[in-house]
Amino acid sequence: MSKKPIFSREGANVSIIENGNTVEAVEGPYGEEGMIVQQFYQLPKYGDSYMLIGSWLINDQPAGIGIREDRALITQDLSRFYPHIFVE
Repeated sequence: MSKKPIFSREGANVSIIENGNTVEAVEGPYGEEGMIVQQFYQLPKYGDSYMLIGSWLINDQPAGIGIREDRALITQDLSRFYPHIFVE
C-alpha cells in the first residue's frame, strides 16, 4: 500500500508499505491535515528508472503531458522531468 498526505506535492511525505514494513519513504513538511492510504501500483521500470506520466486538460481538451523518471520508487521534485505541450 502507499500512504500519503491529503495535501502534498512531488512525493513529499509518501511511504510505500509491504507486509507492514516500510519499503521506501520520503520526508517532507506535509501530513498534519491527515493521510490517505491507497493500493500501491508499482510504476513501470525502463532500464534503471521508474516512469510516471502526468497529463493536463484545458477546457476538457488535452493540453500536455509530463514524464517524470527516477531510480527511486517515489518520484520527487528532483526527478528528471520531460514536459510536452500539444499545439494546434
